Amino acid sequence: MIGGRTPGRAGLAGLGLGLACFLLTALLGPSAVQPGLPGSGPPFSLTVHPSPYLVVGLMAAGVVLSALGLGLCLYAVRSGWRCAARPLLIAGLVATAAFALMPPVGSSDHLNYAGYGRMVVTGHDPYTTRAQDLPHDPVLGAVQDWQRAPSVYGPIVTAQEAFASWIGGTSVRLTVFVLSVTNALAFALVGLILYRCAGRGGPRRLRAVLLWTLNPLMLFHLVCGAHNDTLGIAAAVGALAVFAPRVPRAVRGRTGPGDRVPSAGRTLLSGALVGAGIAIKLPAGVVGGGPAWVLIRDWWRSRERAALLRAAALFAGAGLVVLVAYTLAGSHAFDQVSKASNSVSLASPWHLPDVALGVNRQRWIIRLGSLLLVVALVWLLVRTVPHDLDRDGTAAGGSAPGPVTESRLIALALVLAWLFAAPYILPWYDGLGWAVLALAALRAWSRFEWAVLAHTTALSLAYLPARGPEFARLPGSLDWLLTTVRPTVIPWVLTAVLLALVWGCLRRPRPARAPGPRPPAPAEPRR
Repeated sequence: MIGGRTPGRAGLAGLGLGLACFLLTALLGPSAVQPGLPGSGPPFSLTVHPSPYLVVGLMAAGVVLSALGLGLCLYAVRSGWRCAARPLLIAGLVATAAFALMPPVGSSDHLNYAGYGRMVVTGHDPYTTRAQDLPHDPVLGAVQDWQRAPSVYGPIVTAQEAFASWIGGTSVRLTVFVLSVTNALAFALVGLILYRCAGRGGPRRLRAVLLWTLNPLMLFHLVCGAHNDTLGIAAAVGALAVFAPRVPRAVRGRTGPGDRVPSAGRTLLSGALVGAGIAIKLPAGVVGGGPAWVLIRDWWRSRERAALLRAAALFAGAGLVVLVAYTLAGSHAFDQVSKASNSVSLASPWHLPDVALGVNRQRWIIRLGSLLLVVALVWLLVRTVPHDLDRDGTAAGGSAPGPVTESRLIALALVLAWLFAAPYILPWYDGLGWAVLALAALRAWSRFEWAVLAHTTALSLAYLPARGPEFARLPGSLDWLLTTVRPTVIPWVLTAVLLALVWGCLRRPRPARAPGPRPPAPAEPRR
């Protein structure tokens, strides 16, 4: 354990310093990275009008320190370092509350959310109405980057936005605060689910806290940025957590992945949560492929009626929620999603061939290439993920958190393939990958964790800030962030990360060591 003590302590220091940079950026108030909110009351911040150099520097320092800290902590855990997970969980929840009380930072998406909610409460359809159509509305007039775009979000997100607008009324500030609080509650809920699913004590629980609740990159993008992706992640994690079977104490530690399947009732609920994820943001429904694979394969092998009913329950639960949600919203709610599927973000590796082919001219080639890459990555990841499992199946101290279900492994492969192959990517999209990683019982600092960490870090540095130049108003000496780093440097970096991930999957895995006697690890200290 001594070998990992110093990296572990240094890692925790890096996490703390990274969080401090993000918290200070939010506390300073309106700036190049934080849109101003008119009025008074929550959320709270100072109004010192900091220099763009200061806030961009703080964000960059926070990203680098957080990435280094997280990498050191995960390396230390794999080297045998241990510390109590519960205090770190509490620290992450406190940071979550602090970010929720301050104005969002990083992008102006929260203003779009407030605008769409305002459309609903004033009797307009957010899927056909644009903010510029109602310029005199006090809330819609504050929308910045998405003035000419109807909503691309699912009906459940639209309901959240309408709820926030119903409470906030004509106050942009109060509406944004309600949105921030609901997103923060979803983030905290995910953290508690992951903590509970990790079992009692041991490295798995510590790893789950580090990957999510005390992960400064996720706290910054999802909570401090108030992005509604958190709602979809909560539904996806809930679906996988509900699907995992309860294993009797007598057989814990003696079962392997996919040895047991849940009841039809649990499968129905899992499907309903998958459907909720789709009705929030379509990519959140990707995790449903894990349970679907396990259930269909189980039925194919057994040809039993009970297995068929379980599979039918999963699809029925998902289909019913999606049907009800989009019936209420109208089928045209898919229109903007279809248009958005043709987009290529500037920091994506696909931006390089997009420029070579002529921007917006040959997007069908990129869509086809992306689809083929997803298929190839899924195949590679499915055959590779099991080799990174925590093979003994037990947590430190001898208690077993339950079997690692095959559904989670398939879901992880699908999510990672989407993150690394999608033409349109933003740093907060990686939240789904971090959550499913935390749910899977992989060894700390596996090949997948470093790949996701590098992916999120690069995207975070690409979007400093994620606002339009006309609103961020960066000085000319910082234009290189938008003209060089985002569209050129980061796409090449992410291409290298993708190739490294593929190479890591193609390498022949080391043979598993035969299990032998192990000394009991110290239990987590009681509070």
